[in-house]
Amino acid sequence: MTTAPGHPVKILMVDDRPENLLALEAILHGLGHELVAAHSGEEALKRLLTDDFALILLDVQMPGMDGFETAAHIKQRQRSRDIPILFLTAIDGDAHQAYRGYAVGAVDYLAKPFDPWVLRAKVAVFTELYERRRELADQAAQLRRQLSATGPGELRDLAATAAKAVASAQALAAEGRPAIADALAEAAAAVEALLSTLSRGGNPRS
Repeated sequence: MTTAPGHPVKILMVDDRPENLLALEAILHGLGHELVAAHSGEEALKRLLTDDFALILLDVQMPGMDGFETAAHIKQRQRSRDIPILFLTAIDGDAHQAYRGYAVGAVDYLAKPFDPWVLRAKVAVFTELYERRRELADQAAQLRRQLSATGPGELRDLAATAAKAVASAQALAAEGRPAIADALAEAAAAVEALLSTLSRGGNPRS
């Protein structure tokens, strides 16, 4: 199930202690996201079978399946392997623990107690990235539908317009979102390839 455009993005919070989950909800309340709680690694993996999440906030120290093992399972699955994982841990300053987190696919690491505003800022960055990628995918799907219903001349004008739009988006993304810029660069390359094909008289539908 893919999150529909205009709907709040989902954030998965994984911690075996209910009080920690309540604290996370209090910190992130008001950002406009749908917060989903899981009390164990096993429960988190079940949630990931049916829902799409923009970000996973994952506690390291949990009984049974700990955060590292849970992250490893998440990254092994096709459906969930690209979801960013932000580890939360009570172990402060342990370089080995941080290395283990990055080794299993964490994108960041926060030690408890953490600054609530730092967490909010990091969550905002990852959810914005998710929303931009979702918008880009929607635009690409719309473009494919238009391509199937237009002739070569119209295709050339459409591709030129798309190229300008992508270039503008890249300029904005480059101001502080390198990951978004990389994703848009791939889209720009695809549009340029289409323009090149059309200029040679090729058929993009072949």
